[in-house]
Amino acid sequence: MSRKIVAGLFVSLDGVVEAPERWHFPYLSEEMGAAVGGMYAEADTLLMGRVTYEAFAAVWPHQNGELAEAINGIAKVVASTTLTQVTWNNSTLIEGDPVASVKELKGRPGGTITLSGSISLVRTLLAAALLDELRLLVHPLVVGTGMRLFPEGTPPVPLELTRSATFTNGVLDLTYRPA
Repeated sequence: MSRKIVAGLFVSLDGVVEAPERWHFPYLSEEMGAAVGGMYAEADTLLMGRVTYEAFAAVWPHQNGELAEAINGIAKVVASTTLTQVTWNNSTLIEGDPVASVKELKGRPGGTITLSGSISLVRTLLAAALLDELRLLVHPLVVGTGMRLFPEGTPPVPLELTRSATFTNGVLDLTYRPA
């Protein structure tokens, strides 16, 4: 049986997923913390692209607390065509074709692989039918500008809603899987 790959993203009502650090924090709550923490708690590997790796590696090693311990301690796999090395503890760099490498990673024994941020990688894995779940924390906010999860011209991607919850702050916690 292959491992499950679960992507988790913060998204605005107009589909923006870029730079959530600019608009997400006013919506941070205990409910959202539990949802994000739960994703890391069920995973034994964190998969990410270069941009997310660089952002996380600049912040998380200097943080404390349960979520910081989970993120710093988890095995990290980085898909990048430009990085030549990764130095954050427990990090491995994927070299070559990311789809083939992730397919091989998914076939290895282990627990859930969580994918945080890494929009291009999420799109690539969804198109390659390697993504098992897409967890979206939809914020009740129109950002207006920025990279969207599904840009204009994206071919149809049929998804099935498998779980939903509404937080008291208006954020929707939605889980989809490929239909």
